Amino acid sequence: MNRDENLRRLEDETQIWDFVIIGGGATGLGVAVEAASRGYKTLLLEQHDYSKGTSSRSTKLVHGGVRYLRQGNISLVLEALKERGLLMQNAPHLVKNQSFIVPNYDWWEGPFYGIGMKIYDKLAGDLGLGPSKNLSVKKTLEYIPTLEPKGLNGGVIYYDAQFDDSRLAINLLQTFHDHNGVGLNYAKVTGLLKSNNLVNGVKVKDEESGNNFDVNARAVINATGVFTDSIRQMDDKDTPPIIQASQGIHIVLDKKFQPGESAIMVPRTDDGRVLFAVPWHNKVIVGTTDTPVSEVSLEPRALDEEIDFLLTHCDRYLTGTPKAEDVLSVFAGLRPLVSAGKGKNTSAISRDHTLIIDPSGLITITGGKWTTYRKMAEDTIDEAAVVAGVEEKKSVTENLRLHGWLKNTDPKDPYRNYGSDSPSLHKIEKNNAGWDKPLNPRLPYRPAEVIWAARKEMARTVEDVLSRRTRALLLDARASIEMAEDVAKLLAIELNKDEHWISDQAAKYKELAKGYLIS
Repeated sequence: MNRDENLRRLEDETQIWDFVIIGGGATGLGVAVEAASRGYKTLLLEQHDYSKGTSSRSTKLVHGGVRYLRQGNISLVLEALKERGLLMQNAPHLVKNQSFIVPNYDWWEGPFYGIGMKIYDKLAGDLGLGPSKNLSVKKTLEYIPTLEPKGLNGGVIYYDAQFDDSRLAINLLQTFHDHNGVGLNYAKVTGLLKSNNLVNGVKVKDEESGNNFDVNARAVINATGVFTDSIRQMDDKDTPPIIQASQGIHIVLDKKFQPGESAIMVPRTDDGRVLFAVPWHNKVIVGTTDTPVSEVSLEPRALDEEIDFLLTHCDRYLTGTPKAEDVLSVFAGLRPLVSAGKGKNTSAISRDHTLIIDPSGLITITGGKWTTYRKMAEDTIDEAAVVAGVEEKKSVTENLRLHGWLKNTDPKDPYRNYGSDSPSLHKIEKNNAGWDKPLNPRLPYRPAEVIWAARKEMARTVEDVLSRRTRALLLDARASIEMAEDVAKLLAIELNKDEHWISDQAAKYKELAKGYLIS
């Protein structure tokens, strides 16, 4: 998977692709895999890096959606539970069973949530991960020793799944390439090509070289998340916007604040959202918020009131009472919610996906969530094949093992998240003296991962490595800053860069990472 080779294929302006997909997040990657695995000639273009936006900033859950059950959206819950089961089947090295505790502080919560979770179990059917049950106060505190004991009446335990979002994104990219797809990051779509008022390609700028290309396609698919409207307005400048972006933030804490293996799920916060505190990579992620925003950005920043909101709820439910200085990292993501009209709170807007085909033939897929990315992609390519006028082919992704598939991983293996690629990283490590130690004592990441990211995962910058190929930035922003220069030096070897590039990359990364710290 080599960017230079892929760029050469893009430069061939005589080539006509069956599908050009704009956007390299969960949705775009899913659509790309869906198309390529059916045998279509497919090109994927991403303006920055794969999963740069929302897709690397999730709560790290593959779930049916307890909150959707409460809203009565049974069809979405059923779809998500099915897709949860398929994802555990198709990427077992990245997706695992996770227990959740719902703490009960009012007398009615035990029976109310207990019954609700039994319905959740029933809807999951054979794809269920374990039966839910009510817990005593003693048992609840055994699962979550740092849970606030005052007023606790017990809890309910249920099961969902957890994953590493940007690692899954990279495995989808690799799966896409395994099926002869061509993908390019840092390739920005600057316009649409048309013939007889029908979209038949895109204008692309290679952000690394500055070169521009025209790319021909039978159909163009817009999968750009919160940037959906900007692509649709390239087609028709008078197209009204459909996206209401909603910001959700997470704070990351040391494991001491929640030392157990179970997660906490608070069914209803002050703003009506579900709140999670989830063990992840030996840290605890707490989130999320739901704040409407009027402008979208590749680097959204957490608001002070959002951070205060999460810390207040931590104080309410955890005995350790984490303070701002305990936060290792804070990250924000923007949800591409399809607008339901003015005045509606974003926490109430449906998370169903929306598929639009404009009169020009431009296809847009937006909304949804990570858990249902595969079904979104299947629906999209079913319709896109008709628009493109290509032979219609059945989907094969329900049982498609994703790149890296490995049923049983060794929990002691430092490269276990790479699944079947783990032996290749061990080989790189063994061929380089001293590479069996982490780059920073507070994080597990080793030099071989940097080399592998550049060589096999299309990483181009220090940020690509520390934010998405590894999760250093999200787990401990300060530690990642300390790693930046060493990572730049390793990348420079693999990408054939000079000393100026090393110092520039380290400086740019440090500036970006400051935004993940609470000042």
